[in-house]
Amino acid sequence: MNEPLLILEPGRAEKNYWADLWRYRELFLILAWRDIAVRYKQTIIGVAWAVLRPLLTMVVFTVIFGSLAKLPSDGDAPYTLLVFAGMLPWSLFATALGDASNSLINNANLITKVYFPRIIMPAAAVISAFVDFLISFIILLGLLVWYKFVPSWQILWLPLFVLVALLASLGPGLWITALNVKYRDFRYIIPFLVQFGLYVSPVGFSSQVVPENWRLLYSLNPMVGVIDGFRWCVLGGGSPLYWPGFILSLGVVTGFLYLGIGSFRKAEKSFADLI
Repeated sequence: MNEPLLILEPGRAEKNYWADLWRYRELFLILAWRDIAVRYKQTIIGVAWAVLRPLLTMVVFTVIFGSLAKLPSDGDAPYTLLVFAGMLPWSLFATALGDASNSLINNANLITKVYFPRIIMPAAAVISAFVDFLISFIILLGLLVWYKFVPSWQILWLPLFVLVALLASLGPGLWITALNVKYRDFRYIIPFLVQFGLYVSPVGFSSQVVPENWRLLYSLNPMVGVIDGFRWCVLGGGSPLYWPGFILSLGVVTGFLYLGIGSFRKAEKSFADLI
């Protein structure tokens, strides 16, 4: 009886990396489900936090920007809807970025024991943030019913902007999580960057208050196009989408994703040694 032949091919993992992503798809699903279960299993605050965080932020922003600063809403939409329609994609982005950035550190034991494409970890971490988004989206539906506000046909484009928000978080998340392995203090920088980004993004106000000659430059913030897109989908024609800005934001998202994947793949070989 012939013995099985074992062939060791130098660089096989490198050459077959993207094909391995498909081969390890079950691991991706397991990690994603585990992250979701850990977030919500045997907790009360887990589900409540996904609702309270955007809801309380919406209340604060509505009072500050709507009632005190008297900033205008978009069209005839209530200011509360304007804020929550901006809060949803921002919460998705911020949660996904934070989870992806810490994914390798949180799975250090798994990285040192077995081979698989490490990019699966930050990608799986983004899925748990998407579940938070779905929970918060139910609140948006409730607000639409409360204010008797009926979205127009643009709501059909909402999944596209959800995808762009996830990609916007994954690109920087890949870059930061690779740096996190080597420089552990990066985990303390992320909350500050997210908090800073909340105030420079059009979450508590409409981007239409930005002067016209600055709007394109303002759209270098990739979340500007995403948030404007969400409002265009939910609030309809009263919140028009600034297409040059959205295209620019989309280009920035693509650039960050390209750089994130490149830096992650470059550093991936040293993860097991450094972690």
